[in-house]
Amino acid sequence: MGRKKNAQVSDDLAGQTAGAIGVLAIAFGALAAIKDKLGLSWPATVLLTAGALVALGYGAWRLRTFVQQRWAREPQAAQAAKQETAVSLLEGPETEAERAPAHPELTAALTTAGVIGREQVIRADEATVTDMPTGTLYDFLVPKGRTYEDVEKRLGTVAGMFGVTRLHLTMERSRDNERRVKLLKLHEPPFTTPFPAPTRQEIETFAGVPLGHDVTGQLHGVPTFDKASLLVAGMTQMGKTTLINGLITCLLIAYGEFDLYLLDGKFCGLTRFEPIATRYESSDDPAVFWDMVRELNGLSDSRYGQIKEAIRDRKPVPKFRPVFFIVDEAADFFASGGTNEERDQAKQIANDTRQLVSKSLESGISTVLMTQRPSVNAIPVEVRDQFLYRMCLYVASQGTAKVALGDTYFETIAPINPALLDPDIKGQAVLFANGRSTLIRGFNFEDKFIWDVVDEKSTKLLEKIPEETPLRQAIELMRSKGVDFMTTPDMAPALGILEDDPVKRGKKLNELLGGPRTYKGSQGRGYRLEDLLAFARADS
Repeated sequence: MGRKKNAQVSDDLAGQTAGAIGVLAIAFGALAAIKDKLGLSWPATVLLTAGALVALGYGAWRLRTFVQQRWAREPQAAQAAKQETAVSLLEGPETEAERAPAHPELTAALTTAGVIGREQVIRADEATVTDMPTGTLYDFLVPKGRTYEDVEKRLGTVAGMFGVTRLHLTMERSRDNERRVKLLKLHEPPFTTPFPAPTRQEIETFAGVPLGHDVTGQLHGVPTFDKASLLVAGMTQMGKTTLINGLITCLLIAYGEFDLYLLDGKFCGLTRFEPIATRYESSDDPAVFWDMVRELNGLSDSRYGQIKEAIRDRKPVPKFRPVFFIVDEAADFFASGGTNEERDQAKQIANDTRQLVSKSLESGISTVLMTQRPSVNAIPVEVRDQFLYRMCLYVASQGTAKVALGDTYFETIAPINPALLDPDIKGQAVLFANGRSTLIRGFNFEDKFIWDVVDEKSTKLLEKIPEETPLRQAIELMRSKGVDFMTTPDMAPALGILEDDPVKRGKKLNELLGGPRTYKGSQGRGYRLEDLLAFARADS
């Protein structure tokens, strides 16, 4: 095999050599012919021939290049025309109009704040500046490629460019254009001048449940408490109880019929609403709180049972009367003592409360917890995480605000730091609802206004009780005498019970009234007006 391969290589080499000799012979012959034809010397003939070949090669190269460029130019021109047409379709007449003058103040502020690029401007013909009673309103379009979210994410920086704080600046987005932004820069710090409490008509016509005024004086709140609960936190003496009193008043006016469970950890903060509460307790005992939580969990279980039966029978899901469980100073009820028994009880209270807040919404039970100690351990995390609505009044630090508003609150869009609020202006709060932060100030209703609302609610409740019932007679008797408590010996004869034996007299009276709970006061055993009203409400 090796010999055959060597023989083949020798044959190839001989062939190539013969070919080269042939080419040289032809070239030499051609040169000799040219020499004889032109009568030149051998060096001149060689140079002339080489120059002619080079010239011919260069000419061929130029011709080839020209043809290629000519053929390539037409597709490129067509592609460029298509791109230009596409750009013009996207931009429309905007390209020429963008040469309009820029709005100097807005362009400088938004560019420095990083909202828009340095090559972009806020056009003067797309921006208006209006002086309002409370501040200056900027209404403008951000450049193409930007939206209101670019402004919203940097509101704090934008406020600094305007020379004010984040609290001075509010933003409203357009509902028909993602590029339109409305910024209101307040003339003075928010709520420096208090707004008057809303009228009954303003509360009734509000789309939802108002919780307070925003910085412009408009009512602001939440759309509904259906399937939602509220956590309110803030340092002591910041106006939480006044704010919640305003909330309950607005609920009584605008929310329709509902049952009210009140646990007054301050002992007197929610007393105004005791006459119309289904259950009212004034206590700081965790056992009382736990008992109310378990009662409402039982109500929730009962309602879920009715829902299941309706679904199984292919009937409409029943509509339940809303229930509001409002607790003042809630942190006191989660505190655990030093013994194992107390610690176990605290865990059970936390677990039952978490279940109430998270699993009772579908059954129409909403929880409102207030605490003046928004620390990490004040309200258990498993309970705090269940609240859809959150409100935080003045606190001392950003870390404390996270406890109330959520650990990721400052990563949300346009957050407001409650630590920046003025502690001398009571009732200010950051409301975080539906992913948006709003600075509000709660209503401070006059006592007469609240009492009128409560009395109206009590009267409507009384009207639902048939006139001939002993329960209504007892309620009207106490009202006519202007008392909140009446002993059994005083009430029984007025309702026709003339029994001399006190035990039998009390038993007959309780049966006649239908079984409301009794109360033992300093004057003896008898009935409180609020207990009779609550019993009538629960029975209606």
